[in-house]
Amino acid sequence: MIREKKTIVILLATIVLNSCFSVKNVNFKTPVDTTTKRINNQLKTIYSINDLGVFVSNKFDGARLNDLKKINDTLIKAFIRPENTPINNSAYYSFKIWSKEAKSLYVEFDYPEGFKHRYIPKVKNTNTSWSLLDSTKIFKKDKKVFIHLDISKDTTWVSAQELVTSKDTERWYKSLIRNKTDYVRLKSLGTSRLGRNLPVLDIYKGDKLRKPIIVLLTRQHPPEVTGFFAFQEFLNTILLENNLTTNFLNKYRVLAFPILNPDGVDLGHWRHNAGGVDTNRDWSNYHQPEIKKVVTYITKQSKKDKGKIVLGLDFHSTYKDVFYTNKVRKNTTLPNFIEDWFAALEANIPNYKVNEAAGNSTKPVSKGWFLYGHNAVGITYEIGDATPRDKIKLVGKVTAEEMMKILIQTNLNSIKY
Repeated sequence: MIREKKTIVILLATIVLNSCFSVKNVNFKTPVDTTTKRINNQLKTIYSINDLGVFVSNKFDGARLNDLKKINDTLIKAFIRPENTPINNSAYYSFKIWSKEAKSLYVEFDYPEGFKHRYIPKVKNTNTSWSLLDSTKIFKKDKKVFIHLDISKDTTWVSAQELVTSKDTERWYKSLIRNKTDYVRLKSLGTSRLGRNLPVLDIYKGDKLRKPIIVLLTRQHPPEVTGFFAFQEFLNTILLENNLTTNFLNKYRVLAFPILNPDGVDLGHWRHNAGGVDTNRDWSNYHQPEIKKVVTYITKQSKKDKGKIVLGLDFHSTYKDVFYTNKVRKNTTLPNFIEDWFAALEANIPNYKVNEAAGNSTKPVSKGWFLYGHNAVGITYEIGDATPRDKIKLVGKVTAEEMMKILIQTNLNSIKY
């Protein structure tokens, strides 16, 4: 009975402490309104074109298909709409299609005025893996985009990018940390606006007290899976068992967040969360629960264990590979890191030239939050939409290795606390 009372007291004390903990807002030159906006949910259904014996569905996580119309016996039109506007041109689509009998069919993509086709279609069948749709089956006419599909009873998925849902992500990180639970601690920040889990991997060896902290983030924007693939390889490299990783994790602590917008991912959103907001514009006032919880967790861990936040890498996708950096470096925690890191990448990746775009964050994005909120190095690590998957793996591996080498050699006494 006494033990039970003590447990209750500890739990209540923890709840009180958590409720009292607050994080400071970070000011940016160009504020962005990130209060919750209305979203337009797609109707989840199976569209039946009975006279053709064709069926098209968006009844799965990660789907995006807002309507369907038969144009003629060989052409259907897929209407693709964003969750709300204004929004970046990340015209994401994903649906599955099958027919009673084998046949060829054309699909036209219909986007709202002001938006255009962005992603090269990826396709798969029930027993195959994802692949690019053959370029000979993609057509453009009068600014419209058409694809040619050979369909049958076997389901064909058509998607702007490979589907990686919140459940797929969970299976991946649980498999990754299997037999590594002595130094990788899987925790939860809580849940998203719609109740999906927000996981974090807390990674270090030995005592975590006063260990400098590196933060890894990804999937703020749902379709940006190439950035997630780089995050996967980066984290996998850190968790390999060798002298480099052991020395690194004895000296540093890594907080890795594998999916910051699970609602947007599973709802098939172009860019926003379930609150209709770009979460990578909410790193100032934290109106959205996903950012509020990740900011609170990072800050609380830093204060509780006296570990300085020294580096934040946020993995995204865009039209080409690029590293977005802040120009302010001299007085940050690691003033020479960016130059040293980029030089090491060019020296260790064959025929590789770093594409850097330097500019101090004016809008409330994560790399600015690291700089202005913690005087830390913040980098947005972008991978091209169509970057070959083998190149993503190579760059992801080498960027992690060279980061660890540089940070191991860094004198911790020189880190500006």
